[in-house]
Amino acid sequence: MLQTSTGFGFSIVATPFLLVIFEPREAIQMNLILSLVISIALIVKIKKDIDIGILKRFIVGSFVGLPIGISTFLMMNMTFLKLGVGALIMVLTLLLMLKFRIRQSRQRDMVIGGVSGAFTTGIGIPGPPILLYFSGTDTSKEKLRGTTLAFYLWIYAVSLIIQVMFAGTSKEIWQSSAAALPVVLIGLLLGQVLFRWISQELFRKLTYVLLFFSGIYLCIQQF
Repeated sequence: MLQTSTGFGFSIVATPFLLVIFEPREAIQMNLILSLVISIALIVKIKKDIDIGILKRFIVGSFVGLPIGISTFLMMNMTFLKLGVGALIMVLTLLLMLKFRIRQSRQRDMVIGGVSGAFTTGIGIPGPPILLYFSGTDTSKEKLRGTTLAFYLWIYAVSLIIQVMFAGTSKEIWQSSAAALPVVLIGLLLGQVLFRWISQELFRKLTYVLLFFSGIYLCIQQF
């Protein structure tokens, strides 16, 4: 529901909870599978809101970030990785709440695409870098939702392939993902209704809440 109404939210909310129940590989791949289904289901409906120029630069940048993320996932202690990401998200969110602003540029677009790519193959959460970037540049909720969902379609598909190739997969991952799909589809329908009722100000506040939740939960989960 959050993913459909805002363009983000599924990975931010789902991944920390999945990591409580499953091992990192299982949690990340389940998130990638379900997120990919959501992106496919929504892409036609939101294509008019996509900023093609930014999308292309995000994709170019992601080519650098994707291998960095999978290398980090395979080599780094997951506890330290999640603590670091959680702390980074909270610090950046505080900067946004204090009205920290970012000037958008072609170079920054590619850097954010790279960071998001690394986040996706590393921990299965591409949203925070893009969300923080767009919030800091005062992007409209329509453009944010459209452009992020289009980018997710690319980044989730490629990240899932990379994860399966380098980390392997299991029957349980695909069975659990299939079991979750009916509830995900119900959320897609509810999110379309919710999107019409969210103002730009409420959208911004919801962004802060979700980012803080993601950062705090990733940190608390390690203790």
